[in-house]
Amino acid sequence: MSDNFRRRGRRQRPRFCAFCADKDSQIDYKQPGGLRRYLSGQGKMRPRRQTGLCAKHQRKLAQAIKRARHLGLLSFSGEGRE
Repeated sequence: MSDNFRRRGRRQRPRFCAFCADKDSQIDYKQPGGLRRYLSGQGKMRPRRQTGLCAKHQRKLAQAIKRARHLGLLSFSGEGRE
């Protein structure tokens, strides 16, 4: 492999679950503004490796996003292009 493809000097910072660190914050499907942070521009849910959440909270987040979509609080697709 040539030097162009190697990752040099790039260290990953330690990830921590935002919901485990802050016990007061909760995942709630009734607050779509907080859930949009975990969606891509196309409306897809971001994976755990990108969000940095633990498995327990990633499952709760997925369930909350699905509930918010079903009730019409979040769209199934991304933000509409004009």
